[in-house]
Amino acid sequence: MDKIVIRPAGPDDVVFLEDMLVEAANTPSHPGRSRAETLAEPAVAHYVEGWPRATDLGVVAERSARPIGAAWLRYFDETAPAYGFVGPDVPELAIGVDAASRGGGVGRKLLRALFESARARGIARISLSVERANPAALLYAAEGFTVVERREHADTMLLRL
Repeated sequence: MDKIVIRPAGPDDVVFLEDMLVEAANTPSHPGRSRAETLAEPAVAHYVEGWPRATDLGVVAERSARPIGAAWLRYFDETAPAYGFVGPDVPELAIGVDAASRGGGVGRKLLRALFESARARGIARISLSVERANPAALLYAAEGFTVVERREHADTMLLRL
């Protein structure tokens, strides 16, 4: 199997980030949503709108020079909070891995590379939202995220770097 390479996400990655956002948004409670349907939902689309902002930070995983996953951080505020909003000083994580590449450690590699970049930038905490039925919730807990808010089907989690 070809080696996975992690590189910084840049302006040319916006379409791929949208693809990975669609992957991430197709959750156990919302399976099979199309790209158009997913990106038409403002609460989801704002994870990638205007990518990259000056404060955005992201990484892309590639195998054989083909992108297979991405993880990125974006700040939100009280006027337009995201699903895992904790505060305006805490960026929220979005991550997606293409279906054919899941289960092989790509998500973990993306997270660890993003954490390293976040620490270098002086970021102290990262939040996320995940449905409890999503297998990724176990990965987030294993990587140090803890639940700070419970909703009906999903949790907001926080990582202290």
